[in-house]
Amino acid sequence: MRALANTAYFWRCAVQGVRRAPLVHLLAVFTIGMVLLAAGLARSGISLLDSLTESIGGEVELTVYLREGATESSAAEVARLLGSKTGGSAMVVTPEAALARLRAELRGVGDALRDLPSNPLPYSVQLRVAPALRNPAALRALAAEARAMPLVQDADYGEEAVARLTAISRAVRYAGLVAFTVIGLATVFIVAATLQLAIYARRDEIEIQKLVGATNRFVKAPFLVEGGIQGVLGAALALAALWAFSQAVGPKLQLLFAFLLRPGAQLSLVSPSVACELLLGGGVLGLSGSFVAVGRFLKT
Repeated sequence: MRALANTAYFWRCAVQGVRRAPLVHLLAVFTIGMVLLAAGLARSGISLLDSLTESIGGEVELTVYLREGATESSAAEVARLLGSKTGGSAMVVTPEAALARLRAELRGVGDALRDLPSNPLPYSVQLRVAPALRNPAALRALAAEARAMPLVQDADYGEEAVARLTAISRAVRYAGLVAFTVIGLATVFIVAATLQLAIYARRDEIEIQKLVGATNRFVKAPFLVEGGIQGVLGAALALAALWAFSQAVGPKLQLLFAFLLRPGAQLSLVSPSVACELLLGGGVLGLSGSFVAVGRFLKT
């Protein structure tokens, strides 16, 4: 019963504190909301990058070129071995099919290939790489393993393009994490500074509580609840802004980035997972700011 009474008292004091200094709390809510809005937009950008990585990664193929003199049956055996080892799908490309494809890719210039006395292209095997192997290290190891086969002359998977795409994805994630950490810390101190104004306005009440034996935890609790309320309201503000932005710009972005999205996928800025993440982030920012503010006050 005592714990329930204390909880009710903390919430009552927190609501009263918000009513006493609405402008101060509104500033904190607005600050948290803007930070979380930027975080939500950045998360959507990272989701687009993930879609791009997955769409390009889905086209990653290991092309294995067989030695001169290889036959279609030996090429089929290589395809079977590679497919069974990697869990991907392998297809044999005959020299005639490879030459026809090269002629089509070269378009008008490709007609010159018709006058070749013989077909210089070897049998090859195209392996659609399984998702678990679509990273530079795994592809490099797979290419080395394929080159070690007796009938294989060479293996290629577009190493430079895969490495660049992976590096870009990693750099964007790290940059987003660093930026959010820096901005989040700045927000905590901004919220702490605004809450200190509200705390100083109630310093007489706090001093009376201390005189009658209230512990630091008891004094801190209402302000921590205030910070949590600020964080949740800031997250709600960010979600409302994301929803409005999604309604206004979402359809245009869907058309603009349709080539990056997986087939049938919809560009969504507001989802249950995003809402939970923003609410959690808002609560953490609000609680952290209030904890810093109260800690500073009690030390003075």
